Amino acid sequence: MAKVLRVLAWLMGISITAIGLYHLVGGVFSVPGTDSITGEARATVDSRERFYNAIFAGYGLAWIWAARRSPVPASAVRWLAAIFLLAGLGRVLSWAVEGAPHWFQVPLIGLELVLPPIFFWLADADERAHASTRNPVAARAVERA
Repeated sequence: MAKVLRVLAWLMGISITAIGLYHLVGGVFSVPGTDSITGEARATVDSRERFYNAIFAGYGLAWIWAARRSPVPASAVRWLAAIFLLAGLGRVLSWAVEGAPHWFQVPLIGLELVLPPIFFWLADADERAHASTRNPVAARAVERA
């Protein structure tokens, strides 16, 4: 399980950082369905897109930071997964208020709602694995708790 956690954390970090950088550079042109936005609204959406995606790229780097730690810190994984879940819930709220998004965002909503529970489940796998190799008695006590 520890290896699965580490691989998933790396995949999250690399893909989120890449997506953030893509949207940061591409601005409004990188957002499906924004062709009809014009004028000040287009400039506002473009500005917001670039701003938020710089933060999104930083969020991806936080996943990479966590994946590089030994052991992978469970608290960081839980916080990062919770943020991802909150983002997915934001998309669900948007769908409820504004209607269905572009088709490409629908599978993203699925990922944003399915992956966090997996991360919550795996969060302490690497810490447990490290504890068992260092002190088997203490590891058993952690497993019982």
